[in-house]
Amino acid sequence: MITAGAVSNPDASTLRTRRRVLAALAAVMVLAFGFSALAAAPVSAAEPPVTIDVLTINDFHGRIEADGSAAGAAVLAGAVNQFRDAGNTLFVSAGDNIGASTFTSAYQQDTPTIDALNATGLDVSALGDHELEQGRANLEDHVIPAANFPYLSANVYDRQTGQPAFEQYVVKEVDGITVGFIGAMTRQLPTLVNPAGITSLEVRDAVAEVNRVAADLHDGSTANGEADVIILLVHEGAATEKIAAATNDSAFARIVAETDPSVAAIVSAHTHQRYSHALPVAGRALPRPVIQAMDDGRFLGHLSLTVDPASHGLLSISSGFLPLFDDLGDPQFPADPAVTAVVAAAAAAADPVGAVSVGEIFDSINPARNANGGDNRGGESSLGNFVADVQLRATAAAGAQIALMQPGGLGANLSMHAGDPTRVPGDVSYRDVAGVHPVPHTLVTMDLTGDQLRRVLEEQWQPAEASWGFFKLGVSSSLFYTYDPFAPVGQHIIRMTFNGVEIAGNTVYRVVVNSFLASGANNFSALNSGTNRVDTGKTDRQAMLDYFAGVGLTEVGAASGPTGQRAVGVTGVSPDLDAYRPGQQITFRLSSLLMTDGERVTPEVTAHFGRDGVVLSPASFFPFDDTVVDGTDETGRSNVAFTIPANAQAGLSEIMFDVSGLGTHFSIPIVITEDGGPILVDTTTTASVQRHAVSHKRAVRLRVEVAAADGTTPAGALQVFDRGELVKTRALTAQKDGVVTTGITGLSRGVHTLSVQFSGSGTFGASESRTIRVVVY
Repeated sequence: MITAGAVSNPDASTLRTRRRVLAALAAVMVLAFGFSALAAAPVSAAEPPVTIDVLTINDFHGRIEADGSAAGAAVLAGAVNQFRDAGNTLFVSAGDNIGASTFTSAYQQDTPTIDALNATGLDVSALGDHELEQGRANLEDHVIPAANFPYLSANVYDRQTGQPAFEQYVVKEVDGITVGFIGAMTRQLPTLVNPAGITSLEVRDAVAEVNRVAADLHDGSTANGEADVIILLVHEGAATEKIAAATNDSAFARIVAETDPSVAAIVSAHTHQRYSHALPVAGRALPRPVIQAMDDGRFLGHLSLTVDPASHGLLSISSGFLPLFDDLGDPQFPADPAVTAVVAAAAAAADPVGAVSVGEIFDSINPARNANGGDNRGGESSLGNFVADVQLRATAAAGAQIALMQPGGLGANLSMHAGDPTRVPGDVSYRDVAGVHPVPHTLVTMDLTGDQLRRVLEEQWQPAEASWGFFKLGVSSSLFYTYDPFAPVGQHIIRMTFNGVEIAGNTVYRVVVNSFLASGANNFSALNSGTNRVDTGKTDRQAMLDYFAGVGLTEVGAASGPTGQRAVGVTGVSPDLDAYRPGQQITFRLSSLLMTDGERVTPEVTAHFGRDGVVLSPASFFPFDDTVVDGTDETGRSNVAFTIPANAQAGLSEIMFDVSGLGTHFSIPIVITEDGGPILVDTTTTASVQRHAVSHKRAVRLRVEVAAADGTTPAGALQVFDRGELVKTRALTAQKDGVVTTGITGLSRGVHTLSVQFSGSGTFGASESRTIRVVVY
């Protein structure tokens, strides 16, 4: 193991072995994930360059056991061993090694995870928010003393002393080359953990503090440390794997853009995504890799550096991923015996409690996922809604009517254990329930008015400095709402119903949330306005245990996750119930019709015209797009052109929707009048691109033309979508004669499918262009 100050001098035989091993590993990475190198100037032929491999993990969360998706700590250690056997290898983490852990690790306060990482030879780790999950005292009295590696954070300060509270950097020497690692923490820390545990800590701006330390590490003074290569380990990340999420106006994008050019690479964390970007930096000859390796030890991140041994200058740097298991779930590397023993001992200690059966499920109950399988905290999920249902049941006797659950509080799913010979299919153990609620919180009930509840739901659209742009709350079956995903901030929620009855702004509802969310955490500050607060003393974990032990869950005593949506996006129908004529066609867009947490289905959307819940027209059917939209709740989209029956009577009516096979039923109220107000002019939207193949360094030039059927000039909003994800908004004014030309930037390499939607107005109807395929290379 290479440690600070140690120098490795491999002989020729070792170097040949190293090249063979790394060539084989590189082949795996190229085939699996397109691992690519960033080349630089040639080195002198007199002395070969020094090659250094930096292996990375993030958000390991105590997943020490193999479970079919995570390879487990022993296989992770086996992969690290193979690199170390070849020489010049460092193994680092960007934080959240512990916390929100599986029961096997959490049962012993995550000591097994720390022991496993010690045995693997973790060189250094950034602090993550979950390292502070149990407060500063637990970190300093238990976690740090148990770790054989330093925990870093340059931007977390002690309020009393005004000095950094933890180590800020560490320098490792590898074959004569010094590699400096700087740690940094998300500034959202106070909203992510119990604030009572970190009252003595202050989180300062990551960019300013990282740049301060980076300046010290290359100022020529050995008194404050010097490094030939500097790497940032930051517990903050992009909301999705797309390059746009690392280059937009988010807090993480600012870190990427403004971190000092002397930092050669950024290893990120916190958002549980998988990406490897090479981004240009002013003042650097080489692009800077920005990498995150998903979560739970499912992948190993890899930075490969070559350094000139004479000048100590960085010649090249590349980034990519190493899968730890194959498509069949089999490990790619042999398990390390020492780590295997650590995991086995932890399992033996936890099993007497964890293996106890507490209930049964019909099918797996899962969190939301992005297209690549990574976490999507912006998506509605059966697990989030199920937990809300459980918590409502636990507090209904105390008067609770609505339950809300934050996605960040959800741990593991409830699995059917298909293919696991050690488990009975559908059995739920204490370990499984503890996995859903790795950090128990008590349940708190409070009074909220309808207006206050609306503000809570509006806060799902997070502030710009948050790690996720959208943070989807799980809701109980008693609550349903529609929203406009493209509305201005604070105006997204269209309509809310409680048990099918519209929620009034001044009506008081009894709402239950866990104590963490009740504190206004995750930027849900509107919950602080709740009155008549009562802490029930019952934890969310105990509520689920009671749920499974309760009578009459179903006729056979097993639970099933909800599949119907409890929030649906609606764009194009006026929220103030503008009047419509009999025979008039209404064009609008539905979204959030499908969860991303289970088997992929392509149902159809059925619509009826009705009144007071009574169907008054034959069914109309509309196509359904089930393409996963990362980072949001927009998966499941349908463009609806519904014609009001010619014999419709004046008054309040509704368009009633059913998403077949999923149990999603909802209605959109409309007002029919005899005169009906203005009939909207039909429009046609066409779009074209200047080139169908464009470099990722250039903008895709898009021309949009909207024509009105009566020859007048239309005006309204234009929205450009890439496979359903909004990438650009432009205003179409009457002065533009129906034509807009715009550039689309930030598209990742690959095939993109663009379309343009014209929103319409009080005069012009909405319309959408045909899709255009563009290749970005």
